[in-house]
Amino acid sequence: MIVTGGSRGIGAATARLAAERGFAVCVNYRANRAAADAVVAAIAAAGGTAIAVGADVASEPEVVRLFATVDRALGPLGALVNNAGVLERQTRVEHIDAARIDRVFATNVRGAFVCAREAVRRMSTAHGGAGGAIVNVSSRAAELGAPGEYVDYAASKAALDTLTIGLAREVAGEGIRVNGVRGGIIYTDIHADGGEPGRVDRLGPTLPMKRGGHAIEVARAILWLCSEEASYSTGTFIDVAGGR
Repeated sequence: MIVTGGSRGIGAATARLAAERGFAVCVNYRANRAAADAVVAAIAAAGGTAIAVGADVASEPEVVRLFATVDRALGPLGALVNNAGVLERQTRVEHIDAARIDRVFATNVRGAFVCAREAVRRMSTAHGGAGGAIVNVSSRAAELGAPGEYVDYAASKAALDTLTIGLAREVAGEGIRVNGVRGGIIYTDIHADGGEPGRVDRLGPTLPMKRGGHAIEVARAILWLCSEEASYSTGTFIDVAGGR
C-alpha cells in the first residue's frame, strides 16, 4: 500500500493500521522526513514492513519516481490511499488569488489524478495486474462548501469525489475498486495550517456527536474499503464526520 501524505494525521494513522492488517506500507511525505521515519520506525517496532519515500505529489516526475521506488522495494502494488492534501489560511473567496488556487489544486486534485493513474497502470487486470483498491481521502467540505474558510479546498475535494466516481466506473471490470472517505472535523495538524489550531475544539461541541473525530477513526474506514469485506463496494463514500 502507498499512503500519500503518510507522515502525519490521517495518513500516519492509516499507515500504522495498514501495517497491522498485513500490508507492506510506503509512507510518502513531501518535506518532513523525520516524521515519516518515525511512522516507519513504529511500524517496524510492531513487526511490520514499511519504507518512507519523499515525493511531492504535485510533481508528476516525483510521483513516477515514488511508484517506481515502491515497485523495487515492496513489490506489486495492492492499494493506494490518496491522502496528501493541503489548505491555506482561512479567508473568503473575494481574497483568494489564482496562485493559491493553483497550489491547492496541484496537490489535492492533480496529484491524486497522477497517483491514481500510476496505480491503475500497475493494478488493472487489463495491464496484467492482480487488481486492488484505491481510496481517496476527501472531506465533508466537498458537500458543505467551507464558506468563509476554505472554499478553494472544498472545491478541490469535490473534484476528488468526481474522480472517485468516474474512475470507479472506468476500472470496475478490471479488478480495481475506487472509493472515498469524507472526513469531518478531525483532530489533525491541518487546522494549524489554516490558521486556527483550535478549530476542532471550537466546532466539535456543535456536531451531532458533540465531539471532534480522531485520525484512527478515519483510518478504520479507509482500511475497511481496502479489505475484502468491501469487495462489492466501488464508487461510493463513507462519511466519518460525527453526523455533520
